[in-house]
Amino acid sequence: MATIIQRPNGKWQVKVRRTGFPSLSKTFNTKTDATRWARKIEAEMDRGSYLPSQEAERLSLGDCLQRYLREVTPRKKGAAQELMKARVILRHPIAELSMARIRGSDIARYRDDRLAEGKAASTVIKELALLSHLFNISRREWGMEGLVNPVQLVSKPKVNNQRDRRLLPHEEERLLAACSLPFRNANPWLRPMVILALETAMRKGELLDLRWQDIDFAKRQLRCRNKDPKGEVSYRFVPLSSRAIATLRELPRSVDGKVFQTTDNAIKLAFTRACKRACKHVHEHEPGKRKKCSCSGIEGLRFHDLRHEATSRFVESGLFTDIQVASITGHKTLQMLKRYSHMRPSDLADLLDKAAMRRQPQNRD
Repeated sequence: MATIIQRPNGKWQVKVRRTGFPSLSKTFNTKTDATRWARKIEAEMDRGSYLPSQEAERLSLGDCLQRYLREVTPRKKGAAQELMKARVILRHPIAELSMARIRGSDIARYRDDRLAEGKAASTVIKELALLSHLFNISRREWGMEGLVNPVQLVSKPKVNNQRDRRLLPHEEERLLAACSLPFRNANPWLRPMVILALETAMRKGELLDLRWQDIDFAKRQLRCRNKDPKGEVSYRFVPLSSRAIATLRELPRSVDGKVFQTTDNAIKLAFTRACKRACKHVHEHEPGKRKKCSCSGIEGLRFHDLRHEATSRFVESGLFTDIQVASITGHKTLQMLKRYSHMRPSDLADLLDKAAMRRQPQNRD
């Protein structure tokens, strides 16, 4: 039976006591709100659908996210990246709200704040995914069964980050030459990683995860660990060209078995520097006697564009079916593969000319 009383400060306190259930108490500004809440709780108890939410009321989003970082994040492959996302959320005012009081409007405000800061839609979507998983874990495993996931009520920002950046003539030569230039803090792993990316279409993270035990020189293939959001381990086998094999054989072996003894951030920084240094005549400069050049280097190129370039080359060669290309690159659908395969207009024009020649009737003697 619910009891509603008015407190000295003018607010209304409601208490719900029912055999077999914990005693509940909550304060409202109006008697109408207090009565509505009491009826809702009693109806849930009558239906057998009531679930306690004290934990969700007591703990803030920041409290739960800290626990998530201790118990859930370490089991994930991308733990370091997730930690960075979590730190961003913890600095936002939403982290101070209790789990039970967070509504879709709060999530929408967080989304809009991040977009207003100039963050990419894909970045914001990943942060929302972390929040959504946090609410689901809290419901399923941390005793907050009555909690609603407000992230599911909010629309996600539209992502439009498809890229079709291809290497222009001589850019590969200039890039590799720049990777070999001796300068302070040079990264010796960049050049072989660039070559492997162009020969195999592997992602930067996949190359960094590569171990010597994954490489079979006799069969000319390597075993690549596929990324899986659920943490399930799967593999694909990537064929190795003669150039790829030669590049791998030149690398020193390490005790821990990793092929590339560097980090994601180190390669990202080294790649940016190499693109800036890749002037037109950089390969002609003698070590220690590099001349200044007015060329701005290679503009608008990212390491991931090398995967796009390699995939497009596979398609343009005409030697592989789309299914064979997908088995090499790891694209799960042909639609995903289509995004990476942009043939140059000049290449398409050459194919049209060849098709026209085949249609021409042959002269008979």
